[in-house]
Amino acid sequence: MNALSALFKQGFAHGVHPAENKERTQELPIQRMPFVDRYVIPLHQNLGAPAKAMVVPGQRVQRGECIAEPGAFVSTALHSPVTGWVRSIGPQRFVDGRFAQAIEITADPYSTQRLAPKPPIDWAALSMDAFIGEIQQAGIVGLGGAAFPAHVKLSLPEGQRIRHLLINGAECEPFLTNDHRLMLERPETLIRGIEIMRQKLGAEEATIGVELNKRDAIEVLQQHLRGDLPIRVVPLRVKYPQGAEKMLIKSIYNKEVPSGLLPRDLEILVNNVGTVVAIADYFDLGMPLIERVVTVSGPGVAYPANLIVPLGTPVREVLRFCGGLKEETREVLMGGPMMGAPIASLDAPMLKGSSGLLAFTAQETARPKETPCIRCGRCVEACPYFLNPSRLARLAKARLFDEMKAYQVMECVECGSCTFSCPSGIPIVQLIRTAKDNLRQGKRRAD
Repeated sequence: MNALSALFKQGFAHGVHPAENKERTQELPIQRMPFVDRYVIPLHQNLGAPAKAMVVPGQRVQRGECIAEPGAFVSTALHSPVTGWVRSIGPQRFVDGRFAQAIEITADPYSTQRLAPKPPIDWAALSMDAFIGEIQQAGIVGLGGAAFPAHVKLSLPEGQRIRHLLINGAECEPFLTNDHRLMLERPETLIRGIEIMRQKLGAEEATIGVELNKRDAIEVLQQHLRGDLPIRVVPLRVKYPQGAEKMLIKSIYNKEVPSGLLPRDLEILVNNVGTVVAIADYFDLGMPLIERVVTVSGPGVAYPANLIVPLGTPVREVLRFCGGLKEETREVLMGGPMMGAPIASLDAPMLKGSSGLLAFTAQETARPKETPCIRCGRCVEACPYFLNPSRLARLAKARLFDEMKAYQVMECVECGSCTFSCPSGIPIVQLIRTAKDNLRQGKRRAD
């Protein structure tokens, strides 16, 4: 049995196989979106505490200038995506329809919007604490969608070490191809970022996990790897949610992360492809996280694309650059179709965690008629975390949220495999998500 066959036999249990729908954009090179007139930078763009504004209305800011400092350790800085003027600081409409504090910036129409050149940062000479501080000040978060502050992952408890650095290039969400294009177009930068992290962590080796529907990316990465680098590329079976941390670890190392523990407890650190590229760009070019690659796709958009989008760009402007929405469009999602969320307003801004914009017509957004659960067990067979989604959904409908904790509801990562597989059309993951939000709010009130 060859190594690839052994890997496939190993894999992870359960999961689903939604249609990939990547053909619209997988061959499209990354292009830069033109700058627009107005940008909105929400102060809360990461898991953890929001940032604190450091500017005032009327102040002129330069592209890449820090405009908000971290509000706590689990928080990151924010930087201006353009040269211009601070127009206001106050509530702005967010993706989910709620209002949140944000810095609004008007771009200078006469500026070239070039980032001022900065000398490379000597990362090798930094202490680990200083290295972590630099990444926090750069505003870098996980760019796979979770937006977890990158510096927090690097902050290890006393006595812990990382032996394996795992780079997530699976990109298992349908439609999304931004990581795929990054691996194809910027392999040197990705490998550079991996080596920066590996050496600072003292990891023995690094592994890039890439699904087999990206064979060209696997070949390009292997071509750019020098023989003296302890970095390998591992092809992965195409299955959702292959890109989830625990599933990736199971597929590559055949290890399970026990409930309540983190990958670092197994001496493994997982980072997304885009996050690693952002780290390299910061230390080599001095560029903080002020833009990201976004896939714009779906049947409802005129011209699909992979775009470099400045953070804070209104969704409306991104879609306009892609030819606008077709008349039959009924819904726009931010993120992928499995874990993304519908956008309440096209005036909402693009965020650090915005991996995609998907425009769907009535055909894709049609909700199946919900019928009673038939106890078929398909959701149980689909759940990669071995939960009982149908039981959790029944408890959520009965608002028995506290009872759900006994069935490990907080272990759910909301991948949506249960809803996808349910023949009764029950919105299982949405019910679970609501229950988890209710439990978190109750905990905050108790604290």
